[in-house]
Amino acid sequence: MDRRQFIIRTGLAAGTVLGARSALAQSFPNHLVRLVVPFSAGSMTDILARSVAERLSPKWKQQVIVENRPGIAGTSSVSRGPADGSQLLLTSNGHSVIGAVNKNVGFDPVKDFAGIGRVATTPLLLIVPPSAPFRTLAEFIATARAKPGDLSYGSAGLGSTTGIAAELFKQTTNTQMVLVPHRGQPESQISVMRGDTAMAFTFFTVGGDLIQSGQLRALAVTGASRLPQLPDVPTFAEAGLPSFVYDSWFGLLAPAALSRPIIGQIGRDVAEVMADPATVGRFAALGVEITTSTPDAFDTELRGDAERYGKLVAAAGG
Repeated sequence: MDRRQFIIRTGLAAGTVLGARSALAQSFPNHLVRLVVPFSAGSMTDILARSVAERLSPKWKQQVIVENRPGIAGTSSVSRGPADGSQLLLTSNGHSVIGAVNKNVGFDPVKDFAGIGRVATTPLLLIVPPSAPFRTLAEFIATARAKPGDLSYGSAGLGSTTGIAAELFKQTTNTQMVLVPHRGQPESQISVMRGDTAMAFTFFTVGGDLIQSGQLRALAVTGASRLPQLPDVPTFAEAGLPSFVYDSWFGLLAPAALSRPIIGQIGRDVAEVMADPATVGRFAALGVEITTSTPDAFDTELRGDAERYGKLVAAAGG
């Protein structure tokens, strides 16, 4: 075979592969799609997943369902699942540190997943029991420093975005507190309401009504400005801790072997349905900003967070 024939045959073969992938993308989805959420029902991630599923179903003319599989088992099931688009993961940036939290998870949170795109970002609120003696962020920090190891804090599970926020808060304030992980954000909030834990981070979407009704007390909110829904809650900068900067993202991941054409299609479709003004407005009223990104940009963000926050969690001893 001469060089010219080789080039022609190689080009035809490549064209055949690309054609097959393109046809596969055009036929997707031709089956039920599961959005796996590694947190309990009612969590911020769950709320976003149900919104995505509700809007994708009519667009795809296929049933898109949400399955809550709290913990590492839920994430692992997607990493080991079929790479045909039938099973996707909607998770938070806590996903990036799973490997640092548990060295024996059996999968790599970066290498075994392909980014589809970011879905939303939202600030976090530091909450304490309504009966707590500390009424300001400064008073809470002073108490934690005076009693190292005495106070406990809740999170929505190991490696959750609220858990990362708490670790970053401890590092920033040079305080020592005991982690009490829960199955999800609702359970973490209940522990604070009862006084079982002294502090936790939450989102307005999940805990806003409890804060407004006085069942929880918010000491500060991340971000550059106060939430319009909670005008009396200062930002961390206003509360005297400008060095604490952290907002969480939520996004879609797929098994790493899923074809790029299908990843691209899912990403475009999700960005389109979530950009609907009614959807954007509904979440804005809940303190959530709909922000989408390309698969490549999301992969880059995931790797960056894994490096930055993975070191943080590893230094804290997981």
